[in-house]
Parts: sequence; C-alpha cells; structure tokens
Amino acid sequence: MDSCCEKKSDELATLKSAQAKVLYIVLAINAVMFIFEFSSGWLVRSTALLGDSLDMFGDASVYALTLFVLHRSNRARAKAAAVKGGVMLLFGVAVIVDATYKTITGVMPEATWMGGVALLALLANAVCFLLLRRHRSDDLNMRSTWMCSRNDLIANSSVIGAAVLVAATDSFWPDVIVGFAIACLFIYSAWQVLTEARLAWLNSLQIRT
Repeated sequence: MDSCCEKKSDELATLKSAQAKVLYIVLAINAVMFIFEFSSGWLVRSTALLGDSLDMFGDASVYALTLFVLHRSNRARAKAAAVKGGVMLLFGVAVIVDATYKTITGVMPEATWMGGVALLALLANAVCFLLLRRHRSDDLNMRSTWMCSRNDLIANSSVIGAAVLVAATDSFWPDVIVGFAIACLFIYSAWQVLTEARLAWLNSLQIRT
C-alpha cells in the first residue's frame, strides 16, 4: 500500500512539474505578444487587434494565476477558475465598448498591417494551443486555460478574415463586427468557466464537511 501511494505521489508531482513548464512557456509567449499586438493595434487603429491584444494580456494573467495555484488545494483551484472566468468576462465587455466607440467615430483600420499582425498572433496561439492540448483533461484550471487558448485561435482567424474584408470593401464594419463577435465568444466562455468553478467550489465544500 505504501509503495502504491508513493508511486501515485511521484506521478502527481511529475504531472504538476510538466504543467508548470508548459504554463511558463505560454505565459512568456502571451506576454510578448500582448506588447506587440497592443502597440500594433493602436498604430493601425484596429478594434479587433486591440481586443485580441487585451485577450493576450488576460491570458498571461490567467497563466500566472494558474501557476500560483498549481500545487494548492481543489478549493484554491476553484477560486482561481472563478477569477479567470471574471477576467474573460471583463475583456469581453471591454471589446464591446471599444467596438461601440469605433462605430460612432467610423475609424478605418489599416487592413494590410491588421492582417499581418493577426497572422503572427495566430501562429503564436497555435503553439500555445498545441502545448496545452495534452493537459486539457488534467484538472479544472488546465481545462479552462486550454479553453482560453482555443478561443484565441478562433479570434485570430476572425481578425484575419476581417482584415481581408476591410481591404475588399473599404469599410470599417468588418473590424467592428469581429470586435462584437469576439466579445460574445469570451462572454460565453466566461460563463462556462464560472459555472464549472461554482460546481468545483460546492464540491470542495462537501468534501471538507
């Protein structure tokens, strides 16, 4: 029995170590891409790029938070997942506000740079997605982290499509529409994460009692 428990403990320690290595890598990728994409989005006046860059910042914060609770209790993990859901919800609302502002002002983004930056972001997020995919079933926090990465790929592809349409139609509307679509995606995902976090929190209370 002792040998079995010791083996299980070693396996768990190895798993957590592997999770930490992956999270440090995706944290670095997202932090660098946030700086680059936010600066680019501001310069080319793209709502979708700014929204995507803020998501990069949110993801970097999420990964840092996940690393913080990696070796902590299930109750702490539930709290972290709730915070992550709140971050996703916050950025979804932020994108809606920015898209509304651009609709009123009618600012035109620079389509070529917009598409190029979005393509680079897509490649960066594809790397993160592949790194996180093998850990998506480990626990709640790794699953919610993988969900963030999955959403990033969809958002990046949408921004590229918007850039093509902006160039083809000479209109700011594709950029604005994608901004609203990204916001809806993150708000929906935030609801999923918050729901799972609530269930995990209730389960941790039952186990404790």
